[in-house]
Amino acid sequence: MFTVLAVLAYAAYITFQFAGLRKLQSEMVDRNRRDSLQLLRIQNDLNSLALAMRDMQDPTEPYPIAAWAPQFERIRTDLVDALRQESLFTEAGPTSDQRVYLNQALAQFWDAVDRMFTLAEEGSEPEAAQQIRDTLQPRQAALSSAVSRLLVQNNESEEHAAAGISDIYDRVQRQLYVFLAAILIAIVLTSLYLIRYNRLLFAHVAELSSQRSDLAQKLIATQESTLRHISRELHDEFGQVLTAIGSLLRRTGKHLPPDSPMHGDLQEVQEIAQSTLNNIRSLSQALHPVLLDEAGLESTLDWYIPTVERQTGLVLHYEKSGTSYPVGASAGVQIYRVLQEALNNVARHSGAKETWIRLQFRPEALILEVEDHGKGFRPVEGHTGIGLVAMRERAEILGGKLNVSPLPAGGTLLYLQIPREHMDAHVE
Repeated sequence: MFTVLAVLAYAAYITFQFAGLRKLQSEMVDRNRRDSLQLLRIQNDLNSLALAMRDMQDPTEPYPIAAWAPQFERIRTDLVDALRQESLFTEAGPTSDQRVYLNQALAQFWDAVDRMFTLAEEGSEPEAAQQIRDTLQPRQAALSSAVSRLLVQNNESEEHAAAGISDIYDRVQRQLYVFLAAILIAIVLTSLYLIRYNRLLFAHVAELSSQRSDLAQKLIATQESTLRHISRELHDEFGQVLTAIGSLLRRTGKHLPPDSPMHGDLQEVQEIAQSTLNNIRSLSQALHPVLLDEAGLESTLDWYIPTVERQTGLVLHYEKSGTSYPVGASAGVQIYRVLQEALNNVARHSGAKETWIRLQFRPEALILEVEDHGKGFRPVEGHTGIGLVAMRERAEILGGKLNVSPLPAGGTLLYLQIPREHMDAHVE
């Protein structure tokens, strides 16, 4: 009777531990995901502010500083909403002081913005530009650093939870061995049952891990589908509207005398419409290059690599080898995103000035290599970046493999191999 009660008590204990483990995993992943999404939204708004302040100081920019006020107001509104939503997901604790600092720093930043635009509206353009350089840009950089630290703390929180999960596994395993050693002779049949029961539990955990990978792949597919849809909407709907507006303005201008005051106004509106159209087309290409669907992966890379070279200042050496063959749009977008993330990492973290990109069309597989001679990549055990995880998931979607390894002489080599039979892979 005692043995039966001990077995039942231990089985109940194991079940409770795994129930707590599943709850911990579910709550941690959901909270951190929502919080990190809002922090990334805040970071994106701060980056938009940085780009706007850079353009405001560009001597070739045709618009005065005061003309940027509506854009700053839109970003301010989005930042307020993002901070409000982020506060709903964040955890009270060690990070509360940093979040108070973030809110105070944002308030000071917007006060400085208001003063800068006041100077600009009063005609003091040089003083306004000086305030951008001396006050706004340093504060924007500090805000970006604060948000980055919060994102890092989210990752650290997830790592601490993973360590707790590992401790639960280890503790349960140790106690299982002690329990079996103590009552093995008395409960041979019961112990066999317990072993089978625990194997089922671990198999269930492995199944949950597999489901997590499936979910990640579905999220990637959903993300690409959403980006493609938004890109097409921007290109087709808004692009057509702006094109029609520009055409209408040109026709209207032809019916006005050259010395008419309205002629200059129409010309200015036409230039604004054309500038907006160019920006929308650039944004559409950034979200999802239309070339991927229309011309395929090879032509897209021929366009994308020189574009990155101009934008980042990196010297990119692009080599193709082998006889090229068609790559399906679904497979092409995954390969394109891996290269995009790899080049972003080189530009932001490696410190390298040159990068070698090799695309090999082999009979049995397509090989993509990205090599730089920068700082190198030596991740601490247990610490894996979100970008690297996403690249591995994309490789798994196509049944391929991805390796990121340090080079003996310094630098990093990213190696992606996709079987040729998966070049037409389609992920729902």
